[in-house]
Amino acid sequence: MVKGLYTAHTAMINEEHRMDTLTNNLANFNTTGYKKEGATQQSFHDALAVKIKDHSDWYLSKRMGFMQPGVKIGETYTDWSEGGMKQTDNTFDLALSTYGFFEIEYTDKAGVTSTKYTRDGACTLTSGGALVTKDGDFVLDKNGNHITLDPTQDARIDRQGNIYQGNNQLVASIAVTDFNDYNYLIKFGENMYEAVEGAQEVPSQAQTISGYLEQSNVDIVSEMVQMISVQRHYEANQKIIQTMDDSLDTAVNNLGRLQ
Repeated sequence: MVKGLYTAHTAMINEEHRMDTLTNNLANFNTTGYKKEGATQQSFHDALAVKIKDHSDWYLSKRMGFMQPGVKIGETYTDWSEGGMKQTDNTFDLALSTYGFFEIEYTDKAGVTSTKYTRDGACTLTSGGALVTKDGDFVLDKNGNHITLDPTQDARIDRQGNIYQGNNQLVASIAVTDFNDYNYLIKFGENMYEAVEGAQEVPSQAQTISGYLEQSNVDIVSEMVQMISVQRHYEANQKIIQTMDDSLDTAVNNLGRLQ
């Protein structure tokens, strides 16, 4: 019976983790380029119950069967499917037509810079003409350098990420990269990623679409349905614990009582 309490407890912990993942997805429904996450679950390894003291055959251990100690939290995975496109008619709002990432130079509070990757193409020009994200991080070109434009001139960006100004003069080319295996990307913030050891960059086949932004791929209806399911599972395991607690109370306090 105590094992049953533990099994129900692990199930409730797992449902809490699933609920956290779903609520984070809903909170980022309007985050540009956000990729929703999902949670998996795993069972603990079966434990073999053995009776180690059996006087009928004192030199042998007697098998009593297998026990299943419940469920444990599995991996959190990312759904890399593309979100819908929103037209903005802003030249520096950029979206990618298929798999790939913009390269961003991120600077932390200690002043250390590193390259991050994002699907969020909401960019703007600083007063000095630098192309930056809405958070102020520099957008990199194909050579890994900052992109600097003339803020007094109109710009045009083609599907290859080339930026033209003046008399149709090529000024810079926006870097778009992809990876052979997304398992080597870890999340950084809400819509940026960083590559870990073993990540292999490959050329991206994505086209850069100016005047559009990629929306998150979160489906509100689907997430709400899953939240209701998670809540029902949590409540069911909660009732199991309450029932077992009542049974244990009866066994400890009432059974065997001398009248």
